[in-house]
Formats: sequence, structure tokens, C-alpha cells
Amino acid sequence: MRKIHVIGIGAGDPDQLTLQAVKVLRGTDVFFVLDKGEVKNDLTRLRRDMLDAHLPQGSYRVVEARDPERDRSAGGAAYSPAVGDWRSARAGIYERLIAEELGEDESGAFLVWGDPALYDSTLGILEEVLARGAVAFEYDVVPGISSVSALVARHRVGLNRVARPVQITTGRRLAEGFPEEVDDVVVMLDAHQTFRKYADQDIDIYWGAYIGTPDEILVSGPIAETAGRIERLRAEARERKGWIMDTYLLRRHRGR
Repeated sequence: MRKIHVIGIGAGDPDQLTLQAVKVLRGTDVFFVLDKGEVKNDLTRLRRDMLDAHLPQGSYRVVEARDPERDRSAGGAAYSPAVGDWRSARAGIYERLIAEELGEDESGAFLVWGDPALYDSTLGILEEVLARGAVAFEYDVVPGISSVSALVARHRVGLNRVARPVQITTGRRLAEGFPEEVDDVVVMLDAHQTFRKYADQDIDIYWGAYIGTPDEILVSGPIAETAGRIERLRAEARERKGWIMDTYLLRRHRGR
């Protein structure tokens, strides 16, 4: 039976690999990497650097495939179907890689940014591949340090406050309104800097981009005072690198 490992590799810092992750890396024969194109080739390089740092040369293979394009213009009711189509296209690639590149007695791995259980599609895609029935395998999951954990660590703040809930959401949902009965909100996948909508409220923001990498950028403070700086830094970074990965925590104060 083929074996697949889904390994969380942290937010970008090679030192964020856990001891468990390193142990599983050393027992893996083939690593599958989806290439996102020339603009994001440094993401592929970071994965290879992690392997080079922990594995003897020649002890493993890396197999790359091109990541399918997703329709990012789809909005409203078309958003979920567009994501579903993209995931199914990825499932077809995963199915081919496992069937053609992994021997019956070998183990393969997908290296997942952050933690595989938080805003990542790998587990769902592997379940779709198994449901198709064309290739059989077992898989396990190695947790990783998420961008959320890395963000609050770099800002030296707690994720929650005493006896207060925390919600993790997306920029798309935040645009619909600040969550009710929640004052601490982590926002991921926000391409439109939705935090600007709340600049007139007593809310602090803890923002980070490229967390854990040499390009890391951190900004914190009241939204009213920091929104402009974040917009400028984000635009400059995106222009320079061609892509950006950022996350932020919003902390609302009542009666301060």
C-alpha cells in the first residue's frame, strides 16, 4: 500500500519544522511539489531548501507539476463552484502523481505551508482522489506552525484574551461585517485590505506579510493610524515580488 504524508512546514522559517516533521521527511521517498509559476518560484525554492537542510543528498526524489489556474474573478454565487472546479483539477494532478511517480511500497509527501488543517485544501483533495477509486493509498498528517501562530508570536501578543472568544475568518466574510460577540478576529486570504472598513472604530491591527521569511514585514497599532502604512507597504511588496501572503489580527476594544 502506498503511503502519503501531509506535512505542515510552518509559515516560511525553516526552523519552524517540528522534530516530528523532520523525522517523517527522512522516511519519505518522493516529495510532490506544485509549481505556481515563475512569479512564485521562491516558494518552490524554500521547500527545496528545507529538504536540502535536513536530508542527505540523493536520498529522495522531488517531482514537480504545474498548479492549475483558479478563476479568481469569480464572486458571489460563482465563488464556491470556481473553488470546487480548481480543487477537482488539483485532484486529477494528485491522482496522476501518486499513480505514476510512487511505487507500491514507497512513501510520498506533500509539503503544506503552515498547518494542513487550517485554510489548506490538501486533505480534502486527497479524500476526493480516494473517492474516485483509481488509486489506493493511506495517508497521515503532521501538524505544522500556522501563519496565525507565527503572526502573534512575532508581534508578542496572545491570540485570545481572558474568557474571550477568537474567530478565524476570511477577508470575504469580514467584508460582510465584524463578527458579532467577538472582539478578536484573525483574518486570512484578504486581497482587498478589508480592515480599512473599520478604521473609524477602536480596533488595533497586528499585520504581517511573508511571515518567517527574510522578506517579513510587520505593522501594528490602531487601524486609523496604521492603515495607510500597511496599504503602502503591501503595494510595494506585491510590486517587488509579484505576490504577497499576509495575515492579520484585529483586536476591538470596548469602552477604552
